[in-house]
Amino acid sequence: MARTKATLSTGARLADYLTIGFLAMNCPVEKVRAALEAHGAQSKRRRGLPHEVLVYFVMAMVLYANVAYEEVLRLVIEGLRQLLGDEGLAKATVTKGAISQARALVGAGPLRQLYREQVRPHGPASMASVWYRGYRLMAIDGSTLDMPDEAANAAHYGYAGTSRGQTAFPSLRFVAMAECGTHTLCFANPGPLRVGERRLAEAVIDCADDTMLVTADRHFYSFAFWQRSCATGAKLLFRAVNNQRLPRETELLDGSYLSTLYPNEKSRRHQTDGVRVRVIEYVLDGIPDAEVSYRLITNWLEPDAAPAEELAALYHRRWTIEEAFDEFKVHLADRAVVLRSKRPELVEQEFYALLLAHAAVRRLMTEAAAASGVEAETLSFVHAVRVLKRRLPGAGAFPP
Repeated sequence: MARTKATLSTGARLADYLTIGFLAMNCPVEKVRAALEAHGAQSKRRRGLPHEVLVYFVMAMVLYANVAYEEVLRLVIEGLRQLLGDEGLAKATVTKGAISQARALVGAGPLRQLYREQVRPHGPASMASVWYRGYRLMAIDGSTLDMPDEAANAAHYGYAGTSRGQTAFPSLRFVAMAECGTHTLCFANPGPLRVGERRLAEAVIDCADDTMLVTADRHFYSFAFWQRSCATGAKLLFRAVNNQRLPRETELLDGSYLSTLYPNEKSRRHQTDGVRVRVIEYVLDGIPDAEVSYRLITNWLEPDAAPAEELAALYHRRWTIEEAFDEFKVHLADRAVVLRSKRPELVEQEFYALLLAHAAVRRLMTEAAAASGVEAETLSFVHAVRVLKRRLPGAGAFPP
C-alpha cells in the first residue's frame, strides 16, 4: 500500500508563514547569501529554486518534522515571498527528488557557517541564572542522533553497539557546549560514532574564553584535555575520575583542598610538570539516585572568590545541557528517528539546521523572559515551539 504524504493538519495558516519570517530574522537573508557564496553554493541561475530558499527549507523541515518535504517547501516559499519577491519562486519545482538534488548542491558548509556565526551565548547580564560571580555558566557534553538506515549513512556514521549486536539505525555523535541559563547549544562538533566524545570536545573547548565557567562530567577528563581547557582562560569545574590520585596537600577553610595533577606516574614520582588544582568533595544526603560521593576539580583556587558549597551546587546545573538535548531530540524533532536525511552530507546539513532552529526558539524564549523579568529556564520549551508555529505576532515578523 502506498504511503500517504503527511501535510499540515489544518492547512497552512498565516502563523506558519510567520514562522519562516522568524527564522529569517535569526538568519538574515544577507548572511545566508554570504554563506552560500563563501562555499561556492550560490544559485547559478535564478530560474531554478534559489538556494537561499533551500537553507530556510532545511531549518523549517526540522520544525515540521512529520510533514512531507513538498509541503514544507511550499510553506517556506510562501513565507519568504515578501522577502525575496516572486523571482524564481512562482515556478519553483517542488518534487521530493528535486528538493534532495538542490539540497546536495547547497551542501553542509553554508549551514555550518551560519550556525557558527549566528549561535553564540546570549543570556543578558540582568538574567541571574546565566551568570556566577561574573562568569557565564557553560556545560560541555555529548549525545547521538539516529538517522535513516541507508547504506551511505551506515558506512559513514556507523551503528552503536548493544549487548545483542548493534542498534537498528546509524547514529551521528556530537559534542556541544550549552549556556546553562538559556539552554542554547553552542560550538557543536559532529562526527561518526568511531570518534570519541573527548576527541570531538577538543574543538568545542577551544571556543571557551575567560568570561566563562565551564563544567564537564568525569569522562571528559584527561591531563591533556585539562591543559587544553585551561589554555582558553576559562574557569573550569570538572568531575574527577574515580581512580584519580588527588592527595590532600593544602587544606582550605571551606573544606576544599589543593592538590596536583600530573601527566603520568613518572612525572608524579619526580614531581615535574604538575598542575595545581583545587578539590571539592561532598555527598548528597536525601537525594534519590545520588552517588555515594562526588569529587570535583577546579582551576579556581581561591575559596573566598568561589566557595566550595556554591561550586558543588553549580556543578549539578550542568544537567541543563541534558535538558537542551531532550528539547531538540524529542520536542523539536518530534520523531523516533530524529534526522530525516538519507545521505551523509545531507545529515550534517540537517544537523546544523536543527541546532539553528533550536537556537531560534531559545532566543525567542530568552527575549520573552528578559522582557518579563524572569529567567529563561522557567519557560516551557514545548509551549515556545507552539508559539513560534501558531501565535507569533505579525508585526515585525519579517525583517525590513
